[in-house]
Amino acid sequence: MRIDVVTIFPGYLDPLRHALLGKAIERGIMTVAVHDLRSWSHDVHRTVDDSPFGGGPGMVMVPTVWGPALDDVAALTGPAAESSPLETALAHKLAHTGAGSVTDGDGTTGPVTDGSGGEGGTGEGAGSGTTGSGSDCGSGDDGTTGRDDRPLLIVPTPAGAPFTQETAARWSTEDRLVFACGRYEGIDQRVVDDAAERYRVEEVSIGDYVLIGGEVAVLVIAEAVVRLIPGVLGNRRSHEEDSFSDGLLEGPSYTKPREWRGLAVPDVLLSGNHALVDRWRRDQSLIRTAERRPDLLADVDLSARDREIIQGVIGEVTEENC
Repeated sequence: MRIDVVTIFPGYLDPLRHALLGKAIERGIMTVAVHDLRSWSHDVHRTVDDSPFGGGPGMVMVPTVWGPALDDVAALTGPAAESSPLETALAHKLAHTGAGSVTDGDGTTGPVTDGSGGEGGTGEGAGSGTTGSGSDCGSGDDGTTGRDDRPLLIVPTPAGAPFTQETAARWSTEDRLVFACGRYEGIDQRVVDDAAERYRVEEVSIGDYVLIGGEVAVLVIAEAVVRLIPGVLGNRRSHEEDSFSDGLLEGPSYTKPREWRGLAVPDVLLSGNHALVDRWRRDQSLIRTAERRPDLLADVDLSARDREIIQGVIGEVTEENC
């Protein structure tokens, strides 16, 4: 997968070089290029925004800069062709488990190689508009393949469709993702509309709140997507058992020691009975979801036992409120 990010703060994307994402770069699983939007601004002040038509607070990012930037990123021409891909960070390799290997949060190891250099909201930094289709269906550019090979342009914005685990899974199969990081009051809507000529466009929101700019949202989305690409996580079950993978929140996890500050690991996890452990984990997942996100249960296929567990939670809440 290739990821391109267009932003006025390239250094903000430096975390993409670290940890599992850095290891994915190191292994050649993904390529990341961060482009400074001001490279396409040619006035003395390298201006990227102007006051909004119709009045109102703030500034709007101008189409005369964003348009050429997205043109070049799509074709990898102009300043976009001059942006060097990010190299994996050295910092994430320092916690090594032995000579020539490193460990990440998933417990996997990988080879140590030298890597250095490279830089890199859902804010109102993008205009709202029609959310484009993110599928690979449709007529191909050559009119024969039935596959649309244009890059997928992702515009983080509070006005976008909710970004979910299903979205992350769908995007993890893409060959190219391009992110447009807006700032201020957003990007001129004509940029998004015009980009549909060269991209498949999706406007997304990572939550019902407003950030200063799109860069933070890109980091969130990139982590959620990249970890689902085969080979990034060492243990495939790491993401198959995540929260939301089956529509439920993930239950609690425990590790050594067996007792800590008077708190013991549940006996069932020490029983060696895998069927009992699986049932306990399912029950804990149901309980946590019923307590924290009951709205998710409407879309989950529930057994009679599942419903019994959930009813127990609902009953306790009802008694507490009486």
